[in-house]
Amino acid sequence: MSECTHNCSTCGNACGGGEAAPLDLTAKLAPESSVKHVYAIMSGKGGVGKSLVTGLLASAFNKKGYRTAILDADITGPSIPMAFGLDGVGLNVTEDGNLMVPAESLNGTQIVSANLLLRNDTDPIIWRGALIAGAVKQFWSETLWKDVDYMFVDMPPGTGDVPLTVFQSLPVDGIIVVTSPQELVSMIVAKAVNMAKKMNIPIMGVVENMSYLECPDCHKHINVFGESHIEETAKEYGLSVLAKLPIDPKVAAMVDAGRIEYLDYPYLDKAVSEIIAIDKILDRSGKKD
Repeated sequence: MSECTHNCSTCGNACGGGEAAPLDLTAKLAPESSVKHVYAIMSGKGGVGKSLVTGLLASAFNKKGYRTAILDADITGPSIPMAFGLDGVGLNVTEDGNLMVPAESLNGTQIVSANLLLRNDTDPIIWRGALIAGAVKQFWSETLWKDVDYMFVDMPPGTGDVPLTVFQSLPVDGIIVVTSPQELVSMIVAKAVNMAKKMNIPIMGVVENMSYLECPDCHKHINVFGESHIEETAKEYGLSVLAKLPIDPKVAAMVDAGRIEYLDYPYLDKAVSEIIAIDKILDRSGKKD
């Protein structure tokens, strides 16, 4: 151990001379970039539709006139480029070669994803956790994000390296938890809630995907995956149910065709309105720059 300088502000060691200085793990944006609000879309398990919700939210805010962006943090399972019709599109760099330039959807959503860096979009990314976490930080700090009002971070499932990196490195305003109507939903939501508490990040609410199937003839709601318990679970943790999204083959077809931003999809209107209202209050109070 090096000799003590008696300057506790520069030291991370706990000793009799003072308390350990907290580590600042924040990744800074490039000076040329601007991002006002960041929301993470997460779940305790995979296959519940985080990427779908991410894409729909970005598109909904875009339609309201906000400049939107998606940071695809699901490095080993990226699906955002396909949903926005960006298959075969690559990322450019600035003239000095220092920053990546996001790809843009037809309606102007800025997107950075690992799949936009690959020669073939079916090539696997076989990296260990540290490399994956490092890539997420680079997507944030080494990209030219142009006047973004709302950025949505598509998270990988679980509460491991990447979510930890995102919550420690990015100025996340809030978390939206995506789940499905199954018995283990309470456990999934609990994991996300407990991680959010530990990271001191508010949860905006819960979105239940695949909530029901509507019969095209009689319009009856069919609970394909069983009865929903999302209201009880949300109440248990003091959360708002932002939306219940139906199973809709038309949505799947539009996403597969790369046309997610052309969907007329009112089910997330409550989520959009609540997020905008909260951000306006925070902006006026001076709690956000």
